[in-house]
Amino acid sequence: MSSDLLDALTALEQQKGISRDILIEAIEAALVTAYKRNFNQAQNVRVDLNLENGSMVVYSRKDVVEEVEDDRLQISLEDAKEINPAYEIGDVLEQEVTPRNFGRIAAQTAKQVVTQRVREAERGLIYEEYVDRTDDIVNGVIERQDARNIYISLGKVEAALPTNEQIQGEVYKPQARIRVYITKVERTTRGPQIIVSRTHPGLLRRLFEMEVPEIFEGIVEIKSIAREAGDRSKISVYAHNEEIDAVGACVGAKGARVQTIVNELNGEKIDIVEWSEDPVVFVANALSPSQVLDVIVNEEEKSTTVVVPDYQLSLAIGKRGQNARLAAKLTGWKIDIKSETDARELGIYPNETSRFVQEEKASSFDDIEYDLYQDDEE
Repeated sequence: MSSDLLDALTALEQQKGISRDILIEAIEAALVTAYKRNFNQAQNVRVDLNLENGSMVVYSRKDVVEEVEDDRLQISLEDAKEINPAYEIGDVLEQEVTPRNFGRIAAQTAKQVVTQRVREAERGLIYEEYVDRTDDIVNGVIERQDARNIYISLGKVEAALPTNEQIQGEVYKPQARIRVYITKVERTTRGPQIIVSRTHPGLLRRLFEMEVPEIFEGIVEIKSIAREAGDRSKISVYAHNEEIDAVGACVGAKGARVQTIVNELNGEKIDIVEWSEDPVVFVANALSPSQVLDVIVNEEEKSTTVVVPDYQLSLAIGKRGQNARLAAKLTGWKIDIKSETDARELGIYPNETSRFVQEEKASSFDDIEYDLYQDDEE
């Protein structure tokens, strides 16, 4: 083995972060296998690489025993003493058995090992880089797709966007740039496998963190998210400082901040509501953009009965029950919606504990473009 290869190992150690000792150890082990395979040898051998001059020597190793059972692995004490009288039973006798033409095989083997270890090291570095980015947003370029996945180039590695993580109706054009959310990073024999999503609620959370400085700095906190990707989402926020309008911070001037996120999600409607530890207030806010007259709470069953004006009933329920369904997911409370007329007939409204609940600022984007939700009344 030439000294040039050793210089290359040193360079790899500096550039790729691969220990030269690990590479040398791997090459020696591979040379032992190559020796046995190419020279039809079953004996126990070791290979010694001289780091000073790049030379390589193959030694056979035999145990010194009283009675030989396998002459490929053992040598008698009598024969061993003829070589060196100092040998005793249990010692290991080594003799050089380097084949004349082993240099060419050694060079090929060393090259293969180094190439493999470099590839493994690069995969390992990529894995370590992206495993720390799980639950984060990355930018990529759509490359190709098959029946199961869309493949997105992240630069050094390719990520897979499975069918169940794709937004229904969203068009993924080759070479288009896209933001995705990393849900899983796994180490495989072919390198790191990265699974990404466009439907995960975490994508919405990260987008708000990127667009709203108050959220990124922890001044405003995202308490919960309910999302039906590609159609509509609800997000509850809370400001630890009473002087800060949490909903307003997320909406931005003239709706600029939330509009950026809506554009990124190709028109997905977003309700931003104010979180409250009081379930009456929180549930009422969550049903935005509908007005709410009263919220009757059943603590034991963690359920609520919500009374809304008759003309607001369809808006409160939403298309195919979507508004009520998202509000229930957002709050964690079961929600049963009643019209004012039905509630009066049932005798549950008004009552002694009834209180009028209507938060004008509970909705966000609805205040900017309320017409987005007009179809909910259909």
